[in-house]
Amino acid sequence: MSNWNPGGQPPHDPHVRQPYPPQPGPHPPPPAPPGAGHPPHVPHPYTPQPYPPHPQPPYPGPPPAPGFFARLWQRFGPIHVARRVFKPSRPGIVEDPFVAHMQKVRTLVGLAALVWMSITYKIANSIGDIADERVDQSWISVLALSVTFPVAVGILLALVPATARRELLRRAAKPFGAIVALIGAVGVFPVVVLTGFVEGRFATDPAMTAVTVIVCVVIFVWVVPFIVWGVGLALVHVFRTADIHETMPPLLAMTLVWEMALVDLFTGAYAGVPAPVRILLMLGAPVSVTAVGLWELSRLRSRHGLVVRDLLMREGTPGPAPSA
Repeated sequence: MSNWNPGGQPPHDPHVRQPYPPQPGPHPPPPAPPGAGHPPHVPHPYTPQPYPPHPQPPYPGPPPAPGFFARLWQRFGPIHVARRVFKPSRPGIVEDPFVAHMQKVRTLVGLAALVWMSITYKIANSIGDIADERVDQSWISVLALSVTFPVAVGILLALVPATARRELLRRAAKPFGAIVALIGAVGVFPVVVLTGFVEGRFATDPAMTAVTVIVCVVIFVWVVPFIVWGVGLALVHVFRTADIHETMPPLLAMTLVWEMALVDLFTGAYAGVPAPVRILLMLGAPVSVTAVGLWELSRLRSRHGLVVRDLLMREGTPGPAPSA
């Protein structure tokens, strides 16, 4: 250490690489000659340049509100009313989308198999005859279910505790209402036919003629779609009996298909076809529906903790959530 190197730093050697070399920076502009005025402006090499503006897509905004008649149709249209009448709506109800999907697949496969067998073995002469037969069978199923449901509720009333009977009847009110709504809608047709209303029996003056035309339009525009949609929803949701408990629809569906199999057996359905095919046609629906119903009950028990004994509404069983 010396007076010339008070910090004790080693002398600078240009041949030795320094650990932190000096960083290059912008060089200052050369000095302007005397009398040349102000030097020209030199922009900084890293000065950000503005980007050209890009056009923005217009924001679509909220969809326009439906008009008065559209809102009226959405609320009182036949399909929307059928959904409110025939689909279960109990608060806290368990809805399994996979079960609903499997039920639709099973229905489509069964219908396709029935159409193929009907055409192959000449059970029906045309697709129209098959459609008429399916419509008749669906309506018979609805009638059978309308009889089976009150019997099932009566059995439950005899098995549940006396303190739970009032709650059971309250939960069964909407399924009963769905049955009455569908039978009442179908009953419109024999009434207007037997009374001669459609034939214009009461159109004795211009006012009654206008009333007759309006009623006929309402029947074919509103009542017919309501019945068609209602029959499908009533069979899929088993007259919304899930409002009582989630295990009741598969139990009633299995009971219904075996009742229909007995009806086919005693009425001689599918006559004229080979015996193996007849057995397959008669047992195909009951076996498939029973398999899907048992699988649905198993899924409700394993995934959602719902079992058949909850229908008894006894102490120690959770039972369905209270209805609103």
